[in-house]
Amino acid sequence: MNNETTNENANDNQTEKWNDLVKAVHHNGITALKMHFEEVEGQVLNQEIYGPVFVFQVKDDANNAYACGFFLRELVAKFQSGGDPAQWMASFYFELMKTEGGRPLPKPPASEDDAKALIDKVLVPLCMEAVREEFAPQQIHAGLDWNQEHGPVFEAGFPEIKDGNNVCAVPLHLLFTHWLLNRDPSDILVQGLYKIREEHGM
Repeated sequence: MNNETTNENANDNQTEKWNDLVKAVHHNGITALKMHFEEVEGQVLNQEIYGPVFVFQVKDDANNAYACGFFLRELVAKFQSGGDPAQWMASFYFELMKTEGGRPLPKPPASEDDAKALIDKVLVPLCMEAVREEFAPQQIHAGLDWNQEHGPVFEAGFPEIKDGNNVCAVPLHLLFTHWLLNRDPSDILVQGLYKIREEHGM
């Protein structure tokens, strides 16, 4: 009997710690954004694959609202890195504010066909263009592929690198989630490709 009680207490403890962490990150996010914007609101959504997602909304001087989402692990990493998390978070909103009149989160596709159209017509072309532009005039291999573990992935790489890892592959659902959070999905690919270049001393 005691063993069960201990387990339950341990679980309650874990849950409490987890909830405290989520609360703390939510609070830190709002505090960080208030350094740059007067009006800040935040909510936490639970995402099946990625866990808690923090969506913060800020308003510009004309009262237009801009929303953007962040993952728990990236916020925790930023807040612990000793850098300037407020500046990093605000940069996403400054980027969004280039669109006049506000940018709420995009509406998720209503059906599988809508989702497929969004991937084919928006997500894939956006990622292809971004990686080619970033590394021009270098030749870049970019396109969709299938991964045993993750299912459909977007792959980008450098054909000129013959030895070792020359490809960065990101699951489509991760790129899709970034897009739904008003984040540029191609950022993950660009960062991955820079890492590959670094590994090869380029």
